[in-house]
Amino acid sequence: MRKLMETNTNYRNKSKNKMFDQIERCRLDLQKDPSNPALHVRLGDLYLKWHLDIFNACQYIDEAITEYQLAMESLIDSYEIYYKLGVAFYHKGELDKAINYFTLALEKKNNYYEAYYMLAETFVKKAHFTDAIDAAEGAIMCSKIRSSSAHFLLYKLYDASSFKDTRVKLKALYEKFLAMLLAPFDKTARENIYKSVFYLRFLPLFLKGFYAIQLKDFAKAIELYKDAIERAPGFAPLYCVLGDIYLSTGYFEDAITEYKMAIWLDSFNIAAYRHLCRAYEEQGDYNQAIEVYNKLIAMAPNIPDLYSNLANIYYIKGDFDSAISNYQTAITLNPNKNWTSVIAQTMGFVYQENKSDPDAAISAYQTAYVLTPEDIDIYVNLGSAFYDKEDYNNALAVYRQALELQPHNAKIHCNLGFLYWGKGDTEEAIKSYELAIKYNDKYDIAYNNLGVIYLDDLGRVNKAIELFRKAVETNPNYALAHFNLARAISIIGDKVEAAKLYQMAQDINKITQEIDPRDIADKISELFES
Repeated sequence: MRKLMETNTNYRNKSKNKMFDQIERCRLDLQKDPSNPALHVRLGDLYLKWHLDIFNACQYIDEAITEYQLAMESLIDSYEIYYKLGVAFYHKGELDKAINYFTLALEKKNNYYEAYYMLAETFVKKAHFTDAIDAAEGAIMCSKIRSSSAHFLLYKLYDASSFKDTRVKLKALYEKFLAMLLAPFDKTARENIYKSVFYLRFLPLFLKGFYAIQLKDFAKAIELYKDAIERAPGFAPLYCVLGDIYLSTGYFEDAITEYKMAIWLDSFNIAAYRHLCRAYEEQGDYNQAIEVYNKLIAMAPNIPDLYSNLANIYYIKGDFDSAISNYQTAITLNPNKNWTSVIAQTMGFVYQENKSDPDAAISAYQTAYVLTPEDIDIYVNLGSAFYDKEDYNNALAVYRQALELQPHNAKIHCNLGFLYWGKGDTEEAIKSYELAIKYNDKYDIAYNNLGVIYLDDLGRVNKAIELFRKAVETNPNYALAHFNLARAISIIGDKVEAAKLYQMAQDINKITQEIDPRDIADKISELFES
């Protein structure tokens, strides 16, 4: 490792000295002939080359732009100057200006391969992938032989969008083949291949950092990767790994910075996009997460979990229509039955709980049923949706069908109890709740609901108190059970105990929000009015 670092350091120092000497000579020449546009172009090229040197931090782009602009004063019709300015603005990150200059270059020379190719790369950075494909195809039309880079860009564009699409996958492979075939004739392709081979030098450092991560020595791993980035700031995987460390240790802002840099260097780094979304979500910045997901979807429109992840964020934000729309797209892409069934159930839940649309919820749950009829949760959700629609017969049929699959399922018996109770069949409701408790003696909801039946329907206060106490014992944070226990206790005349229980219900309810706070306040007032 030390020998490798010394070799890199020597190479870096020699490279810096040579570049510095060239720039100084060009500056001296300009002092003698300050209006010479060729010298300004030459100096701009040197600054840009130094800026892009993988051994140097990026800090010379503004100088390059200045020199090109000075040259343009004399070479106003030069397509090369417009192209060079476009490249400089591209590397500065001012993409709209870059597009403008590449377009001007193409107006001056409509068969300019390099301008088309860089225009395609710029559109990729802006996530305008359709425009990027058009520009890359334009580049290929301009130069059949030197078009390896354009073919490789098309390969990456098609490959990113080829999920579950054999036709697009074949197009991607065809473009990759052409890129490999034509690489010897394309200077840009040769340079990219050289960079890829050069980056293999950092494999030992990667392994050393990985070992530090396994030992939970994150500080050491961060130090290693930061040092590597200083020596090779153009190597995208280093930023990804560093971002992952920051994300796992809770430094979300730092993680976001590293992922953004990785994406800037490699616009097709889907993992970096995904992790950037996760960092924004962890930070609670859902708008930024949505923006990144939309860019990722534009690049890879056939990956279903991108839509479901985006839908989840919309749901958290309360934008239920957008959530449903993205869940529907995820279901349409349908990668496998089990996954799609879960998404359909999630969409059904949104329809049922947030959109108050039981018909749409029933349709979603039935879609899930067709995919995975053995999933017991579907029966529970479908029965609940039928209940909300007041279609008690279908709800009953669904629950009975579920019990044929799992006769000892406490949740289904509890839901049946609620159904019978809603229909006014108190005897069957009690039987169902008792079976729910039999199969799960920690079922707080079953204890509470059965207690309400004994209290309000049968007037058996002591039995109700016994059940409410079991509910509270099972779940001390169950506000409704405390509230109902207080109601029962107040009936037997213990107002002090009832007041304590109402206060407990009120405190818990501030967090759980199970009950209308006014109902608790009214009950407390009634205690001391009588």
